[in-house]
Amino acid sequence: MNHLLRIALPFVVLAAGIAIGVLLMATGPEVERRPPAQMLPVVETLIVEPQTFPVVIRSQGTVAPRTQSSLIPEVAGRIVAVGDSFRNGGAFKSGEVLFRIAAVDYENAVVIARADLARAQLALAQEKAQAQHALEDWQKLGRQEAPTDLTLHKPQVAAAEAEVAAAEARLRQAQINLARTEVRAPYAGRVLEKKVDVGQYVAPGTVSATLYALDAAEVRLPLTDRQRALLRLPETGHQAPVSFTHRVGGTVHRWQGRLVRSDGAIDTASQQLFVVAQIDRPFARHGAMPALTIGQFVEAEIQGESLENVFVLPRPAVEVGDTVLVIDAQKHIQRRPVQVVLRRGEQVVVSGGLQAGERISLTPMPFARDGSAVDIVGEPKPNREYPPLPVLEH
Repeated sequence: MNHLLRIALPFVVLAAGIAIGVLLMATGPEVERRPPAQMLPVVETLIVEPQTFPVVIRSQGTVAPRTQSSLIPEVAGRIVAVGDSFRNGGAFKSGEVLFRIAAVDYENAVVIARADLARAQLALAQEKAQAQHALEDWQKLGRQEAPTDLTLHKPQVAAAEAEVAAAEARLRQAQINLARTEVRAPYAGRVLEKKVDVGQYVAPGTVSATLYALDAAEVRLPLTDRQRALLRLPETGHQAPVSFTHRVGGTVHRWQGRLVRSDGAIDTASQQLFVVAQIDRPFARHGAMPALTIGQFVEAEIQGESLENVFVLPRPAVEVGDTVLVIDAQKHIQRRPVQVVLRRGEQVVVSGGLQAGERISLTPMPFARDGSAVDIVGEPKPNREYPPLPVLEH
């Protein structure tokens, strides 16, 4: 009996559980069916207002001297001495002697020229005396007709005067050649490359060194067509300020310059126009500011035109295809194309396609459909004012 009870008890408990479950399901309350809650996209917004945007055009180039010359002696001879500054990188003053050519031959030429001049002056004096005697003799003869020029030695005197003038010219030339044995600097500058030294023979036309002046440097800057459209070229009479930067170690140094001219033709290889900026007194140290170096690479920021009544938007607000998402008063979106004028870093400048006071989305939604509803988070951000550029020194 106990054995049969142990076998039947689990079945009895299972049957009782099933019966209770069926009873609960039959007598329980009916569940109300509800549609799922709609989840709207949450976006940040910006209310746009027109503003003035000062354009800064970025370019780059290498520093070159404004004035660069080849030093060429005008007389031949052997170099007997060079100045202390006549070294690669040496700085010199205007008129400073850079090297000297042996002057003995030219000193002798001056002595010979002086002797020739003295003989010519003596011959002239003799001819003038003979001309005076000839005139007196003619008067003593009492002849009525006028004497000829040849009788009065006028051609002889003219020839003697011409010889004196030629001798004076030869003396001046000899003195000039003697002075040219001292090869002097044409301006204050530095030696870029020295090519001769003591003991070397040089002739007229021999390039002895390459020099450059210290008064100013130039940087050629390439511009694209879009950049040129935002800039007044120097030919219009406006010299746009340019700020140059170069990183030395962990420090960024800055120099100020201005545009002075542009190339006469577009570069055929790059299809870009090169403009030339000038930096005054760039090769002297000013306090902690280092001097510029020829061939140094610098980055340039050119102050261009100011764009009036444009909208400055964050880059995430402008989607692929130059479109923005405008949100109306009912919080529905509308995809609208805009006219992009300029992209600079995280900012996009738009000239058309928006109205003042409109609200746009800052949250990218590349697959959103027109008319879709959105939920706006927080207060709309005000249109960011672009900070004005500092006044650049000329």
